[in-house]
Amino acid sequence: MRAAILIAMLSLPLLAQAQDSPVGRWKTIDDATGKVKSVVEIYQARDGNHAGRVVDILDTKDGPNPACDKCKGALQGKPIKGMTILWGLKPDGKGKWSGGHVLDPENGKTYKSRLELLDGGGKLGMSGCVAFFCRQQVWIRQ
Repeated sequence: MRAAILIAMLSLPLLAQAQDSPVGRWKTIDDATGKVKSVVEIYQARDGNHAGRVVDILDTKDGPNPACDKCKGALQGKPIKGMTILWGLKPDGKGKWSGGHVLDPENGKTYKSRLELLDGGGKLGMSGCVAFFCRQQVWIRQ
């Protein structure tokens, strides 16, 4: 009993630290349907910045393993599952990251991106921006 309590107490700081970071798996929500569309895993890249890759596709009109047909260059025709769609995000204050880019596989376009933890780290505001105009999606921690 004491061992279980000790383990629980020792793991609390780790849980709190995880909620202060975007690192983890996030369910993306389709703006039109409200359904979970995919799962993106955000991780700390070798350069110290944060990046994210698609680890699961749950709802798509293009079948279970769609390709990025509208992407340009080396990504054209590549499977979206496993693709890095977020990169270059640097800390920008408590619970915020900016200076990165996000690829929208549906249209093949790349946007400036920023992240912000919401609701105590249970949700993530992921914004794609063109100039000063940004659009935010809210992702849910898995």
